[in-house]
Amino acid sequence: MKFCVLGSGSKGNATYIEEEGHGLLIDAGFSGKELMRRLEAIEVAIETIAAIVVTHEHHDHIHGAGILSRRYGIPVYLNQPTADAGLKRLGNVEHLRLFETGGLFSVGPFMLHPFSVSHDTADPVGFVVEGNSRRLGYCTDTGMVSRLVLHRLSGCHGLILECNHDPQMLEDGPYPLHLQQRVRSREGHLANLDAACFLGELLHSDLQHVVLAHLSETNNSPELALDTVLEFIVSKTIDHALPEISVAKQDSPGKLVEL
Repeated sequence: MKFCVLGSGSKGNATYIEEEGHGLLIDAGFSGKELMRRLEAIEVAIETIAAIVVTHEHHDHIHGAGILSRRYGIPVYLNQPTADAGLKRLGNVEHLRLFETGGLFSVGPFMLHPFSVSHDTADPVGFVVEGNSRRLGYCTDTGMVSRLVLHRLSGCHGLILECNHDPQMLEDGPYPLHLQQRVRSREGHLANLDAACFLGELLHSDLQHVVLAHLSETNNSPELALDTVLEFIVSKTIDHALPEISVAKQDSPGKLVEL
């Protein structure tokens, strides 16, 4: 299995996953033109994309899904509450497929398991994507991590995990109080240390690569997020190697990781 975070942050989110020459997008939060440009940058043809799966209806996750579906006949998978809430942003999508949160469904060589996360949308989800021998976990846009999320993401070989903000930067920054409260809430976004603590619970010998994602450009920095996570996990007593940890970018794709 290969994967690449094409971009992550408040301006747009999309992740490419590949298995046996078949591709999948988790979210399509950029314009159709920009998504095409980013796929071309990692030498992926749009014709190989078997589906777009959507985590929730916010603009930065769903913006380009409708146009890509209409232009290239790509099915869009999402749950019913997200479909209802995102109807205006999606537009008329002929190839709409509904899944049940918590239920398994397959797309080509992929088996997907959507699970509930805590965010201020209709029915937000994360995903575990399983190929022939590897599992990739995707969990962003959540203000907290439940025991369910921990259970679902245990045993993954790769992980894309929200590491949104530094609480002190958020408090000292330009956001008005109501927006600060939203970000900090249980239905907001995960802080750096919360992400580090959660990752500490997920460490195991087969976890190969972790991408820290959905960083705030205002209330975080790649260096701070990475330092916070590394400082925490290297302090843990473990008897195996740590995974490689990288930070997703907003303006360009990250590297194509092979698990």
